[in-house]
Amino acid sequence: MGVITKFYEAFANRDAETMVALYSNDVIFEDPAFGVLKGEHAKNMWRMLLDAPKSSDFKIVASNITEDWESGTAHWEAFYNFGKQNRKVHNKIDASFTLKDGKIVQHIDSFDVYRWSKQAFGTTGVLLGWTPYFKNKLRKHVLKSLSTFESKQV
Repeated sequence: MGVITKFYEAFANRDAETMVALYSNDVIFEDPAFGVLKGEHAKNMWRMLLDAPKSSDFKIVASNITEDWESGTAHWEAFYNFGKQNRKVHNKIDASFTLKDGKIVQHIDSFDVYRWSKQAFGTTGVLLGWTPYFKNKLRKHVLKSLSTFESKQV
């Protein structure tokens, strides 16, 4: 089984430690919400996301996984309820990976922030989800959440 397949299998099982063990120590992760995260920050992002209370609505489905010794791609879809309003979200993500020595050294996730924001935030997402203001506010919020999570891990 390839590294990327193992990564998504662990993700589907909410096993953050297996996921981060597949990352190199100096991994670079990037997505539209968090921006660029390096090393432990990237690993802690997965720990934080999967540390949330477990619920039956969380589901990850990965498909179209391709992989060789140096690179790979995957399409994955996340299904979960979001926020205080418990809004249903179905996010579709395309991922690309760079691999070295059996570890993920770069992981880039791409998704439509506007599509996601409409589901996650309802009317607010419809009205503002496409704007740079919303995207900047989202990034500040998720990075603050990550910083708070990391400060509690010490």
